[in-house]
Amino acid sequence: MTAIEHVAPHAWRVTVADALAGGERFGGAWASRRDGHPTWRALLVSPHGLRVVSCPASEGHLESIVDLVEAAGWDEREAHDLHGLEFPGHSPLRALAAHPEDPAQWMTPVSGDGVHQVAVGPIHAGVIESGHFRFHVIGERILALDLRLFYKHRGLERAAEGRDGAGGLAYAQRACGACAVANTLAYAQAVEDAGGLQPDRELRSARTVLLELERLYNHLHDIGAICAGVGFAPGSMAFAALKDRAQQINQRAFGHRFLFGSVGVGCGAVELDASSTDATRGALRELHADTAAAWRELEFAGSLQARFDGVGVLGTADALRLGAVGPAARAAGIREDVRGASPRLAYDDFTPASLAEPTGDVGARVRLRAIELETTYHLLDGLLARPLTPGRAVAVAETATLGVGRVESARGATMCAVELDGARVARLRLRTGSYANWPALAHAAAGNLLPDFPLINKSFELCYACVDR
Repeated sequence: MTAIEHVAPHAWRVTVADALAGGERFGGAWASRRDGHPTWRALLVSPHGLRVVSCPASEGHLESIVDLVEAAGWDEREAHDLHGLEFPGHSPLRALAAHPEDPAQWMTPVSGDGVHQVAVGPIHAGVIESGHFRFHVIGERILALDLRLFYKHRGLERAAEGRDGAGGLAYAQRACGACAVANTLAYAQAVEDAGGLQPDRELRSARTVLLELERLYNHLHDIGAICAGVGFAPGSMAFAALKDRAQQINQRAFGHRFLFGSVGVGCGAVELDASSTDATRGALRELHADTAAAWRELEFAGSLQARFDGVGVLGTADALRLGAVGPAARAAGIREDVRGASPRLAYDDFTPASLAEPTGDVGARVRLRAIELETTYHLLDGLLARPLTPGRAVAVAETATLGVGRVESARGATMCAVELDGARVARLRLRTGSYANWPALAHAAAGNLLPDFPLINKSFELCYACVDR
């Protein structure tokens, strides 16, 4: 169960600093409000478990920790825009979720001879969510990139308030179609954590299958998107077809291409009998063989490989500083994967993927995904060796008012915190792998040529919808 430590405002910063010095890592922060009184909370992650540090912000401000952990920058900026909190020491506290008309309130100041701006979006030629990229360039060289997202603030977190634990699930699920399993699973874990519940073996196995099926089609899509980023149509079409086959497997096995409705709170929502399990396993083995053949074609396409290396570099130190997660972080040499510490899932003896040369560029990110695909196929083959039964979560501890769920999505660590008022949701906070990685993408773009940005962007392949929640 998640430990909660309550501290006074004067102890807030030193508590976080001591935790970081002791090896704990920042996992996200959020504001909540009870009876009109704001509270600021931060999740700290260690090999021993999860810990939430909670501090009242009755004066409407708390000292910033962004100089201690830069990854908290977006959390503080969002809390300022949506909850009115001030963070002395975070200067300038630029707008994030709010969209002021004055560019100086949200953009990085860049000046000098020959410096100009290139604006892309928020409306794009592709069928994607709204997102604005403001490039500061000289010639074709990117000096800095400002991101403006949060265009469709749907209010899903607020809408979940007042629902019971099961009723709030739909709001987490609809935050993002491509992350539906990861988001709902993190939510379900949070509610079960607060309820003192632990999933049994059957429930852990079924949920792990769903999470890996979601990772499978996402990674196949992402490799194809990277090929499209350099105009390599054979690779783009081959992996698009493989991704569609993966989603057809989802449809046949569980009734939905994006696996909507496959996660429940406190119980399983899917099952496969022996015949269906064998058919799914066989289809995945065929897909595995065809994926390996398609990947070999990419490895020996010299013109394609030449476009990957040295582009969009995210170094190890910067990945740590910015709090990057998932394949982007592992491609930079950070061997962290939530699957390696997931007692609520069936990742026994899991080892995170790694590269012999974690160069942190586009090439490393695409190769890391190819390695992870092999792991996913192996995991699924083992988990589907027997029928899947729904399973359930059993009581193992006392109930609490706050629970946290944390899973590894296709894009990295996704955290969901749920605060309960009795049986009702009082606060929902969803911080996805995309949310964590957008600042890292902006950093990786700097210093590159503007025409290379589509490739760099595709190599991260982050969700817009995950921040438009």
